[in-house]
Order: sequence, then C-alpha cells, then structure tokens
Amino acid sequence: MRHILTSLCIVWACPAGATASPSISQQVAPGIFVRHGACQDATQANRDAIANAGFVIGANAVAVIDPGGSMADGLSLRNAIHQHTRLPIRFVIMTHAHPDHVFGAAAFLPDHPVFVGHWRLPAALATRAAYDRHRLAVSLHTADPGAPVTPTSLVHDTATLDLGGRIITLRAYGIAHSDTDLTVFDASTATLWAGDLLFVGRVPSLDGNLTGWLRALDMLQVVPAARAIPGHGPVTVAWPAGAADERRYLTTLLHDVRADIAKGEDPDHVAAHAAQSERGRWCLFDDYNGHNAIVAFKELQWE
Repeated sequence: MRHILTSLCIVWACPAGATASPSISQQVAPGIFVRHGACQDATQANRDAIANAGFVIGANAVAVIDPGGSMADGLSLRNAIHQHTRLPIRFVIMTHAHPDHVFGAAAFLPDHPVFVGHWRLPAALATRAAYDRHRLAVSLHTADPGAPVTPTSLVHDTATLDLGGRIITLRAYGIAHSDTDLTVFDASTATLWAGDLLFVGRVPSLDGNLTGWLRALDMLQVVPAARAIPGHGPVTVAWPAGAADERRYLTTLLHDVRADIAKGEDPDHVAAHAAQSERGRWCLFDDYNGHNAIVAFKELQWE
C-alpha cells in the first residue's frame, strides 16, 4: 500500500553517561535537525529524552520523526521547531510503540498534524499505553508524563511523504526489534533513519523477534544510504558498516541461546550466560542483556 504524505530522517546518540539536551537540536544535513537522546533509562532529570528525536523542514511543511519520550520532551522539541521555521508541522511519524519514542506526541496536538505509524501501532498502543503511562509517571515523578496519539495514517508496506521539494520513503517491517518498526529514507541526502532497528553504543533491546530482527537488517543492507541515523547511538554512522556491532551482538545472542537450549539449560542459566562475551562493549548491558536472552529463549525453544 502507498500513501503520499511527507517525512524526515534523523537522530543523535548516546555516549555512556551522557545527559540529553532536550532544548537543543543540531542540523545534521540540510533541513534535518536532531535532538540527542541520553544513554540512560527514564528519570525525572532526563524527562525520558533518551531516544533520538528530531524534525525535517521541507519547502512547505515540517515532519517530526519520533515526538519525544514525554510531554515535557515533546513540548521542548516543538519549541525547537518554532525557533527554526514558521512552516506548519504537518506530520508526526512514530517509528514504533515504545514510550521513549511516542509519549511526546500529545504535545503536537495543537498543530493538527497527521500522525503516521506502522499498521500494527494502533493495537500495540491500545494494549500497552496505560501501563507505560503509569510506569513513566512513576519514573518522571509527574502526573502528566504525556501520551501517545493513535496514528490515523498507517503504513502497511511503504509510503511516500512530501514536505515540498523533499520526498521521503517509509517502510514497515515484520516483527523485529518490536512488532511496529518503521524506517525512513531521505533520498535527497542518502540518509536512512533506522529507528530502533539500529542501536549503536547502547545495547540493543529485544521486544520482538530475534531472527526477525536479523532479517530486517538484511533488508536494510540494500537501502542505498550513505549514512544511517540510529534510534540510539551517534549522530550518523556509515551504512551498512554502522550495523556491524549490532549484527555481531544479535548473532552472538542467537548462537549462545541456541547452544544452551541444545544442552537443556533452563531460562535462568540462559539469562545469566548468553552473550556475555559482549559485556563491556555496550552501555546498559547488564540492564537489558538478560531480558534479551529470555525473549530469545522463548522464541527459539520451539524451533
């Protein structure tokens, strides 16, 4: 299915221990601005500005790519847009359902944009938004942590979005990092916005399907991009070389979990031992690797 709308491509990254600067956006390519996310979990101090977010300015309109992780983060991003342009914010693109990427969406409601997402995103938000909102309110110590907005324009395969003089392509994927992953490709600058299909520096977080994630990376390899912008990671990385560390981690996790299953190990053992050769190479490794191993175990035990 194809739509004609408009879009963007963006992001910055997360050196270990860095704090986000939610009010600061940096131009990383003509018309493309990024707000850097911190390599942290959500806290009151960082306002859940922990994933890369940003916007693209065309000749006629602006598109937001991931509206931020909270109401405060979203409002800050919206203010940054107004500092750069008076053009209308016409599109808000959400790359997947996780709170650090969508809970700033409500800050953009006054602009009456088209909210764009994966075809599975409405169901995912309906299932998890109330729980995610409660957890985020506790983490941020606020009664108003923000809220996602159900998209009204759904991408089933690919969609093109036109901001005026800049057309970008969105693509929906099968179950990979999550079950709602979208990427955005800006042909005018040969830049791939990979969303959370690409982690650099911060350990990948598996909330979907491990083998599906590796398949998605294979699909992304053929995108004619010179550079990619990760959902979490540096401003840009060379493409496809920039996915090498993530591919190594995911492949190691796959090998180790399969080996433990073959030996009859239980999930606790798998969580403690799988992919430990990657420890020390990733920010937040100890916080997420065990969970990744359990998710992979549940998937791979039925092969």
